[in-house]
Amino acid sequence: MIALVTGASKGIGTACARALSEAGHRVALVSRDESVLQKVADSLPGETLVVPADMLDPEAIEAAVARVEEEWGAVEILVVNAGASMSAPLVRTTDEDWQRMLDLNLTAPFRCLRRALPSMTEAGFGRVVVVASVAGKIGSARIAAYTASKHGVLGLVRTAAMEVAKTGVTVNAVCPGYVDTPMTDESVANIAAGTGRSEDDARAILENLQPIGRLVTAEEVAAAVMLCVDNAAINGQGINVDGGAVQS
Repeated sequence: MIALVTGASKGIGTACARALSEAGHRVALVSRDESVLQKVADSLPGETLVVPADMLDPEAIEAAVARVEEEWGAVEILVVNAGASMSAPLVRTTDEDWQRMLDLNLTAPFRCLRRALPSMTEAGFGRVVVVASVAGKIGSARIAAYTASKHGVLGLVRTAAMEVAKTGVTVNAVCPGYVDTPMTDESVANIAAGTGRSEDDARAILENLQPIGRLVTAEEVAAAVMLCVDNAAINGQGINVDGGAVQS
């Protein structure tokens, strides 16, 4: 099948691309950094397509999907992983901070779904998985903009799932806790800078927020994504991958 993964240059996106490739799917890799994407492509066992694009640019999203269609055909599996986080008390969150989180974590996924779903529903098959966050299930201090964007994307997923449920297409979200990725490294650095703790102590704080006492691996998140790809009865779900921190 033809898969497209956004944010494929590192972390969860790379792990998802690898899992899809190992399962025999052709994988289009989308991210801003073409050189890093090429290194990922070279490391995968199956056929790949490197598609540099900035998910904040609506024309780039259109062009990325169109290129896959021209090269291979319609996208059958869409993994929307590109995203970012930021941390600040609500009262110190600027309009620019707020808008950036909404643009990248909510509006870009909306545009990806809007572009990819018509060909899936026409074909009678499709799988869409959005990488959200357990921040989309609960409120947490200092991440108001990020949390709002992730709550919003779960609403998007659930509504899209209901609209396409009878067409052979499923739409789901995977909601990781703290994952051992470059994004978490940034969170660790911010905690260390803000508290005066060492980065090892800051990392331990995040590890201990999860009952398993460690960070989730990117491969564990990718396995949950593949469950949504492989199982047609899973639809409209936000599957937590957080070691049991949020039980829902």
